[in-house]
Amino acid sequence: MSQSKKATKTVIILLVFSIISKLLGFIRESLIAAKFGSGSETDALFIALTTTTLFTVFITNAISTTMIPVLSEIEFNEGKPAKRKHASKLVNIIIVVSGAIVIVSWIFAPLIVKVMASGFKGEQFQLAVKLTRIGLPVIFFANLVGVFRGYLQDESMFIESAVADFPLNLTYIAYLIFFTSIFGIDGLMVASVIAAGTQLLVQIPGIKKTKFKYSFALDFKDKYVRKIIILSTPVLISVAINDINKIVDRSLASTLIPGSISSLNYASRLNLLILEVFVKSITTVIFPILSKEASKENYSGLKTTMKHSINVIIMIIIPATVGITVLAERIVVVAFQRGVFDTVATQMTTGALIFYSLGLIGTAIRLLLNKVYYSLQDTKTPMINGLISIGLNIVLNLILIRFMQHNGLALATSIAGIISTGYLMFGLNKRIGKIEYRNVLNCFVKSLIASLIMGIIVYTVNGFLISSSGFINQVIQLLGLVVIGGLTYFVAISLMRVDEISWFMRQIKKRKKKN
Repeated sequence: MSQSKKATKTVIILLVFSIISKLLGFIRESLIAAKFGSGSETDALFIALTTTTLFTVFITNAISTTMIPVLSEIEFNEGKPAKRKHASKLVNIIIVVSGAIVIVSWIFAPLIVKVMASGFKGEQFQLAVKLTRIGLPVIFFANLVGVFRGYLQDESMFIESAVADFPLNLTYIAYLIFFTSIFGIDGLMVASVIAAGTQLLVQIPGIKKTKFKYSFALDFKDKYVRKIIILSTPVLISVAINDINKIVDRSLASTLIPGSISSLNYASRLNLLILEVFVKSITTVIFPILSKEASKENYSGLKTTMKHSINVIIMIIIPATVGITVLAERIVVVAFQRGVFDTVATQMTTGALIFYSLGLIGTAIRLLLNKVYYSLQDTKTPMINGLISIGLNIVLNLILIRFMQHNGLALATSIAGIISTGYLMFGLNKRIGKIEYRNVLNCFVKSLIASLIMGIIVYTVNGFLISSSGFINQVIQLLGLVVIGGLTYFVAISLMRVDEISWFMRQIKKRKKKN
């Protein structure tokens, strides 16, 4: 099986698992919305969850990203046993660092919450501090999960990472259905800790298959571990910058009417659903391929792989953006409007969803371009790009919040993301030579035209539908509109003869001939 076919097969498998996992995640978020609604209590909850995941995102993304090329280097130079030994040393360092972060964060929780949500006062502030302290052990489990994820992916074992979210979401769902009325919002934070621990359990069978053997050896001077840490530092800063953007948004939102933070959180989760299901699956599989091309200094092959990947992302994200914009209110109603999540919360979340969706294309392409830079062992450029992004975001936040309230925060994030992505694209010209983006621009224009045709048809059909109060009927109507939109887009983009669609159709014809 060729490399491209293997990659395609792996992407499809990851997509299937991701869709199931995100469906469970959608049920989890819907239950949180139904049980706790959108108000001051949920604002405190989401600040606590953001705080507890803050350090885990820093470390897991930074370490797992830089682990892959370094572990490959170790295996090439010293063999698999040496790779396992050095990986074990890294695990021990992460255990120590995570423990230290938990202790320090527990002590300074009030200060952290004050920074994260400057508008919180009184009982809401105290609740956020308490929930943050309850959820801090998440840092320990999540960081270990991140390190083992990088190790397993270096072994070309991607399924374990895709399945890891299953028990996490199921733990949340079980608590929300059976125990919310008993333990309330405090218990939900305890459930978040247990959920993080279950992810580690899922990875154990895969780790055993690799013959990984844990040994207690703490060596901060290990040259390969030090190399991972050195390469991780700019990535760590880049990830931190991305989360600082979220912190700035939520801190400013805490000064607005109650429910603003929750609305931004719910809208952001819906956008992330698209990114994590499709874009993350693509970049996860493409990254090792890019790294191999970069290590051979085959920049022509790297450019080709990158451009095809960007085109695939464009053909997914552009219609998704148009579809979300047209069907935003229906999506929010189906996803969240039940229980104590009322029509006011729906309106607030709908606005945020529309403005967040405008930046989907920038965020998606930036995720891929970051991987291109990392494959070139250039971790500084994405870091600088992140600094530019946060500067733009803060300036735009302060301007737009005056006129658009929480919607302005969402729009600022989208604009800053698109501009910073443009910087990354053209910055590659200096790094690997001039890149011809004509094919990418051609794909973008065709995808946009096809998406607008789809949007007009879906908008028209949606206007004729009578809104139903029954959940099942609402789901059926939404799915029907999605199917109509999907078929319209596929026909339109196929008639425009985009290269990637032509390749896809050729693969189908080959399969039919074989059968």
